Amino acid sequence: MKLAGKPVPRIALVTVLVAALVAAVAVWILWPSPSGAPPQEQSITVLDGPRDDQRVTLDATFFPPAGGGRAPAVLLAHGFGGSKQSVREAAVRLAGEGYAVLTWSARGFGRSTGQIALNSPDYEVKDVRQLVDWLARRPEVRLDAAGNPRVGVAGGSYGGAIALMAAAHDDRIDAIVPQITWHDLADALFPEAGGRGPQDGVFKRMWAGLFFSRGGTSPAPVPGAPRAAAAEEAPPASAQEVRCGRFLPDLCDVYQRIAETGRATPEAVETLRRSSPVSVPGRIRIPTLLIQGTRDSLFTLAQADANARAVAATGAPVSVAWFDGGHDGGDGEIDWLHERTAAWFARYLKGESGQGEAPFTVTRDGGRDPGTRRPVQLHATAPAYPGLYGAATTQIPLEGPSQPVANPPGGSPSSISSVPGFGVPGGAGLSLSTEMPGQSAHFDSAPLTTPLQVTGGPTVRVRVRAEGTAAPEAGVTLFAKLYDVGVGTQAPVLPDGLVAPVRVAVSSGGTGEATVTLPVIDHRFDAGHRLRVAFTTTDLGYSTPAAPAVYQVELASPALTVPADAALRTPPNGPSWWTWALPAVAIVVAALLLLAGRRRRRTDHDPDLADVPLRIDGLTKAYRNGELAVDGLSFTVERGQVLGLLGPNGAGKTTTMRMMMGLIHPDAGEIRIFGHRVSPGAAVLSRLGSFVEGPGFLPHLTGRANLELYWKATGRPERDAHFAEALEIAGLGGALDRAVRTYSQGMRQRLAIAQAMLGLPDLLVLDEPANGLDPPQIREMREVLIAYAARGRTVIVSSHLLAEVEQTCGHVVVMHRGRLITAGPVRELLNGHGPGNGSGSRLEDVFLDLIGEKA
Repeated sequence: MKLAGKPVPRIALVTVLVAALVAAVAVWILWPSPSGAPPQEQSITVLDGPRDDQRVTLDATFFPPAGGGRAPAVLLAHGFGGSKQSVREAAVRLAGEGYAVLTWSARGFGRSTGQIALNSPDYEVKDVRQLVDWLARRPEVRLDAAGNPRVGVAGGSYGGAIALMAAAHDDRIDAIVPQITWHDLADALFPEAGGRGPQDGVFKRMWAGLFFSRGGTSPAPVPGAPRAAAAEEAPPASAQEVRCGRFLPDLCDVYQRIAETGRATPEAVETLRRSSPVSVPGRIRIPTLLIQGTRDSLFTLAQADANARAVAATGAPVSVAWFDGGHDGGDGEIDWLHERTAAWFARYLKGESGQGEAPFTVTRDGGRDPGTRRPVQLHATAPAYPGLYGAATTQIPLEGPSQPVANPPGGSPSSISSVPGFGVPGGAGLSLSTEMPGQSAHFDSAPLTTPLQVTGGPTVRVRVRAEGTAAPEAGVTLFAKLYDVGVGTQAPVLPDGLVAPVRVAVSSGGTGEATVTLPVIDHRFDAGHRLRVAFTTTDLGYSTPAAPAVYQVELASPALTVPADAALRTPPNGPSWWTWALPAVAIVVAALLLLAGRRRRRTDHDPDLADVPLRIDGLTKAYRNGELAVDGLSFTVERGQVLGLLGPNGAGKTTTMRMMMGLIHPDAGEIRIFGHRVSPGAAVLSRLGSFVEGPGFLPHLTGRANLELYWKATGRPERDAHFAEALEIAGLGGALDRAVRTYSQGMRQRLAIAQAMLGLPDLLVLDEPANGLDPPQIREMREVLIAYAARGRTVIVSSHLLAEVEQTCGHVVVMHRGRLITAGPVRELLNGHGPGNGSGSRLEDVFLDLIGEKA
C-alpha cells in the first residue's frame, strides 16, 4: 500500500483515499537490483571421485551480501551446457537482497576442470559439499551454533538436480529450490506411460543426443595455465576424447550402447538412477520448493510430482509450482520465479515471517492487457497439492471405432509433437503437432456443454492387436496425445506440445492392453470443444521400431478419466464490482472521519511542541491475539535529523510507521507531529510524506502521469508540488513517459521516493528506500536525504542495510519485540560499543549486540 499524506484541506482526504485504494488493487512489485560489494572471482580446488583422489579446479564467483555483515548463503547452480555466467544475473539480484551467493561452473563445464559425471554422488555432489565447506570459512556467511553455514541451493535442470542430490547427502543444507529438473533420470530419458518403468521405456533419443552433444566439446583452457596446455598446442585428441568429449568414459560408453539399441540396459538404468533423487529415498528432509514447467518435454510435471511425494513423505515442508515455461520455451516469468525463490529463502534461511507459500501454484493465461496487449499471467493457488490425478476426476465418454495404424520401415517419416533444441533461443524446443497419414488413431468426445478445467494427467485404457505380423517381443510402441479440438478449427491444439510414450505388452496371440497416463497439463477446454485422444506409432523425438508393422488400436474402456482440482483459485483479472465500489466506500469513511474531526478538542495541539517534527510517548499496539506489536515506545525526532529506525523483522517498525501516518489507531500512548496529535484526517498529515510497504502505482499510466494524478488527489495547487525537484530525484529520464508496468523494481522505488517528496514535506518517512537501487543510485539517494534534512526538514528511514544507515543517518532508534532498545546519535552509539567494549565498531555489530543476536 502506498499513501503519502498531504491532505491540507480535509476534504482532500476523500480523493487521497480513493486514489490510494484503487492503486492498491494494482500494485506491481518486482525484485531489487544489485547493491553491495563487487563480486569476487575464485578458483576453488576440490577432491572428488570414488576414492577422493581426483583434484578438480572449479571456476567460481562469490557475491558478498548487500550491506555487508554476515548473511545466509545461496549456492546457485547452472543448467546443462551452461556455466557460472548463466546464473550471474540471478546471483546479483539475490546478493542485492542480502544473501552471500556463490556460483560455480560444474566440473567439465566452462573453465572448470574435470569430467562430467551427471551429478554423481562420487563427483559433483562431493564438489558441492566442499563448496559448503568453503562458504563456512567466509566472514560474510552466517553460521549456526555448530559452526555450520546457513545455506540454500537453487538451480534449474542440471542445477536443480544437484540441489536435490546435495540436500540428500549434506545435512548442512537448510532449504532448496530445484527448477525444471528430474526425479529419476532413467525414467525421464526412457518414459513409459503405462507404468512399466524405464527398462521397458521408449528412448527419448533427441533430448539424450542434445545432452551428450552439449557436453561433447573439449575443455576450455584454464586461466593462468601454461601455454603448453592451450588448445592450439595440445596434442591431437584421441578417438576416445573425440567420441566422449568432457564426459567420464564409463558414462560415455553407456550412452553409446543405448543410442545404438534404443533400449535401456540394466547398467544404463543403474547409472542414471545413481545421479537421481530416486536413489536416495527419505534423505531430503528440508524445506523444498519445486518449480516445474508446463512446456517441458524433457523433464515433465510428473518428475516434480515424484520429487514432491518423496519430500512430503519425510514431513518436510514442500511446495509445488507449475509455471509457464520449461525446456520447450517460455521465459516470461523470470521475475516471478525469482520472487518465489527469494520468498522461500527469506522464510527458511532468514526466518522472515510472511503469508507463506501456497502448497500448489499454477500459472494460467489471463488474456492480454488492454493497454499494452501483452499476455497477462495469473497464478492460481490451492491449499494442498493434489498430485498427478487431481483432487477429483470426471469421466468423459469417447467414441471411435477400432482403427489400423502402421509403423513405417525405419520409423520414418515420423509424426511430430515437439522438436527439442530448435525454434527457441537457448536450445528450447519448437512446439507443434504433425501426424503422418496412416500412423494414428483418434477417439473423440462429444462437444462439451460446459467448460472443463483439467489439472493433472488424464488416463485412458487402450487395446492393441497385431495385424498380419508376429507380435513384437518388446511390445507395441505408441505415443498418446490429448488434443483440444475447437469449433470449426482445422488444426486441433495439443496442450504444450506433450506426448506420452507407451509400450503395450502383447500376448502370444498378438493382443495387449494398457492404462495410459496422458501428459500432465493444466488446460481449460471451452464449451463446444471436443477432447481428442490420439495414438501414433512414431514421434520424431523418440526411438521407434525399425521393422514395418500394422496394428489395430481401439479403446478398452470408452471413457477418458480427467483430473481436476476445484481448490485452485485464480485471482481476478480486471476490476470486480467491489473495485468500483471502493471510491464510494472511501467517501463514506472519509465523511465519517471528517465529522469526527470536527469534534476534536483544542487539546489535540501542544504549542510547546510546535517545532518538534515527531514525539512518540508510550505508544502501544497489540495484535488480535494479544501479542504486543509495539510496547510502550517513546522517542523524539528533531529538525534537521536523518534518523534510522532499526530492528529485526517483527520488531514493530512498520506498525509504528503506519500509526505515524494515521492509518491505524494505537491502543495506548500518542504520536504528535509538530505538536498535533496524529489521528485519521488530521490536517498536520499534510506536512508528512511517506513511503511504506512497497510502491503502489497504476501500472498502465506513465511515471509522470502517476505523479500528476497523485498530486491532483491531494487537492493542492500544482505550484506547490515542486515537480522539477521530484523528477530530478527520480532520475528516470525518458522512462518517465513509459507505462509503470514496464519499470524495474529500482525504477519503481525511485519513483515512489520522488512521490513521497512531492510538496517537500517537513517530515519524510521512508520504509526500505534502497530496495532495488544499485550502488550509484543508493549513493545519490543518500546525498539527497542528507541535503533534504540539512534544509531544516526531517527524514526517518527504516532499513535493513545497516552499512548504508551508518553512512546516511546521524541518529538511530533501535527496536526489538516492540520495545525501545536504545536511541541517540550514531557516533555515540558506535563509540560506546567500540572494540574496547567487547564489540565491533560497525553499526551492524552494535545492532546485533543490542538485540542479543551477535554471531
